[in-house]
Amino acid sequence: MKIALTIIFLVICVALIVIVLMQEGKDNGLTATLSGGSDSYWSKNKKHSKEAVMNKVTAVILTVFFILAILISSKWI
Repeated sequence: MKIALTIIFLVICVALIVIVLMQEGKDNGLTATLSGGSDSYWSKNKKHSKEAVMNKVTAVILTVFFILAILISSKWI
């Protein structure tokens, strides 16, 4: 059982690394700070964008990562 959880844990680790590296940076630079940003269609509808989906997937995989880490390190398994 512990071997199977360890293999799943390693797959989750690789998936988490790939998904985090696929995300775009949040920093828009000095220009956006000085100009106050933009109120475009895309900035108003961010919850339906690819970035929002990637954030949700990252949160789910991170939760599974922590649960598996706790299970693997526990004495019950």
